[in-house]
Amino acid sequence: MKKLNYRSFALLVLLFFAACEQELIDTTDPVPDTTNLAECVPGVSGNANFTKFVAIGNSFVAGVQGGALFTDGQNNSLPFIINKQLACAGGTATFNQAAINASLGWNLFITQPFLTDQTKPILGRLLLQYGNSIDCVTKLPSPKPTPQAYAPGVTEAVPSPSNPLFMYAGSKTALNNFGVPAIVLGQALIPQTGAWAGAGSDPRFSPFYGRLAFPGGSSTIIGDAAAAGGTFFMFWLGLDDFFLHAAFGADPTKAPLTTGPAFNGQYGAAIGALLGSNANLKGVVGNFPDIFVMPHFTSVAYNAIPLDAATAGALNTGFAGYNAALDGLIANKALFGISDDLAAQIASRKVAYLDSCKNKILLEDETLTDLGPYFDGLQGAGAINATQRAQLAPFELTRQSTPTDIFPLSTGSILGTPGAFGIRGLTEPIVDQYAIVPAERDAINAARVSFNTSIQTTVDANAARLALADVNAGLSAFVTAKGAIIDNVFLTPNINPPTGIYSEDGVHPNSRGYAFIANIFITAINTKFTSTVPLVNMSRYGATGLPIP
Repeated sequence: MKKLNYRSFALLVLLFFAACEQELIDTTDPVPDTTNLAECVPGVSGNANFTKFVAIGNSFVAGVQGGALFTDGQNNSLPFIINKQLACAGGTATFNQAAINASLGWNLFITQPFLTDQTKPILGRLLLQYGNSIDCVTKLPSPKPTPQAYAPGVTEAVPSPSNPLFMYAGSKTALNNFGVPAIVLGQALIPQTGAWAGAGSDPRFSPFYGRLAFPGGSSTIIGDAAAAGGTFFMFWLGLDDFFLHAAFGADPTKAPLTTGPAFNGQYGAAIGALLGSNANLKGVVGNFPDIFVMPHFTSVAYNAIPLDAATAGALNTGFAGYNAALDGLIANKALFGISDDLAAQIASRKVAYLDSCKNKILLEDETLTDLGPYFDGLQGAGAINATQRAQLAPFELTRQSTPTDIFPLSTGSILGTPGAFGIRGLTEPIVDQYAIVPAERDAINAARVSFNTSIQTTVDANAARLALADVNAGLSAFVTAKGAIIDNVFLTPNINPPTGIYSEDGVHPNSRGYAFIANIFITAINTKFTSTVPLVNMSRYGATGLPIP
């Protein structure tokens, strides 16, 4: 059983306000029609029963937007939107969610010292906000996703059992939504996830399930969902089994990547428990899309660093000795036993900076050949002295970035900041946590493909009772098309207001994005169960707001 600390998720420290710029599309979008949202075209349930719809998942099911779970986002959660449509086809309009009672929520992506230092402001959701940053190319102010601070003394969002606004006091059997932010699949199967006795010590504990299970320690998310008496369910859990690993730059010490066999066993156990709770229960499950096309992983470019001529010149002077050492290895490759392939790799690892807005990022790549023994060889041959050898030590696995590298948004917050001995990304290579190299990308994609295979196998084994929402295909086609017009609304696969479907954190959809994904699930339900649930009208849901001062 893989362990994941909720607090470790917060330690991503994704300070988006210091990350990349967003290009804004200067268009006017129709004002969302928020009147009479319950109005719908009547449909039929087919051979499904939508009387009580129950949803299980992670933050995408809970309704997280802009890096936080807050009231307005929760009221536009994916299953809440789906249930509105199911109510048009024999379902029930009631959809109970454990109200979070927070206007801004508790930011999941930023380490918050409140519990240990109550003098600090409580930070909630992100909004696009103008600051002091100027775009290097356009010379215009750049809006940044910025965490919004609560007024002093307002503690409505604090995840604590002593906060009655955060805790859920109602009956779990009355709930319809069992979405819990920032959990991996295995956490849905164990009681430690909701046990407050483990808060601060057990990495499996999540306060966002603990708020439903106080004091916890005996129930599980899957058990609670099964006991809720649903007649139809959606299950979309497991994305964090590879997303969190990617968000930590594929650093396994921060968040491990779930293996295919582990996921397969856990997925089978979860679906088996749900189907086994009621012989007549049917449901829809979702597979997982390519996360690397999401703004969370595309917004920090591989050549994201702006430099003027003086700074670039100083950096090049500083790296002259390093580059000379690499040239020395190549020139004496026979002496040091260096193959032609390794010589080519060494040549590609030379560092150069330009008077440009687009300089490459200096990074540590553990998949490279360690040049430590070869630098030792240079010292042994008298080509460098002991001091010079020591100066080369931090750069034994170093190169500059290429277009095939991927950088999470967290990287944008540390580029150009002081590190252990230099400026991170310039004179000090950024560490594994902040860069995804091709081999790591391939491993994450392979895991996702394996997980999707497990999901398909489970659906095939329960063909009469399960529908598969192919979220992967739906989002992939949307990204390839670079946009779509639905219900006279132009949608794009980015954050950019007013058209983008992603919220300010670059991974969770905004309300309109959740409506877009809801239609993928509804289409799958209609196809499998011969129902005629009406699709969601995109114009009735809002997008990411324009930047604020």
